[in-house]
Amino acid sequence: MLTVGDKFPAFNLKAVVTNDPASAFTAISDQSAPGSWKVVFFWPKDFTFVCPTEIAAFGKLAGQFAERDAVVYGVSTDSEFVHLAWRQNHADLKALSIPMLSDIKRELSAALGVLDRQEGVALRATFIVDPEGVIRFVAVNDLNVGRNPQEVLRVLDALQTDELCPCNWQKGDAVLKAA
Repeated sequence: MLTVGDKFPAFNLKAVVTNDPASAFTAISDQSAPGSWKVVFFWPKDFTFVCPTEIAAFGKLAGQFAERDAVVYGVSTDSEFVHLAWRQNHADLKALSIPMLSDIKRELSAALGVLDRQEGVALRATFIVDPEGVIRFVAVNDLNVGRNPQEVLRVLDALQTDELCPCNWQKGDAVLKAA
C-alpha cells in the first residue's frame, strides 16, 4: 500500500457530479484542481449501509474543505451509472456536493494498494494529498467500520500549519516549538 511520502498515482476517472443524467458525468484526473490539496476517500460498495453515512458526512463538510483550498473526491469500484442511480435514490446523497468517482477498472485502487483481497472492492481508505501530489496522510478502516470526516478535516488543518501539532490539536490551538 502506498503511504505517507509517496507520490499519489496518476488517474483519470469518470465521476458523477449531479443527479441530472444530462449533466451528471465528467472526467476527473490527478491534474484536476491544480495547486489544491486533495482528500480522496474510498468506500467498498454503493447501495450499502455504512458507506452513505460517510459520503454524506464528507459532503456536509465540503465547504469547510474548500475554505482550506482542498477538494474532496469519493471513489468506489462501482460504475458511474451505479453512482448516479444511488444518488438519485438515496435521500442522504441527493444533494451531495462532492463528486463520486468510478474506479470500475480498479486501477487507482490497485495502484494505491487498497483493494480488499477477499472482496475485490476498495477498502475504506482515506488519503490527504498535498498540492505537489505527495501523500501526507493515510487511514484505512475495516469494511464494517465508518471513518470520521471531521478528523480528516482536523488532520488537514494540522498538515497545513507545517508545524508540530500535539495530540488532539485543533485549528487555532497553539503548536509545539522545538527546544
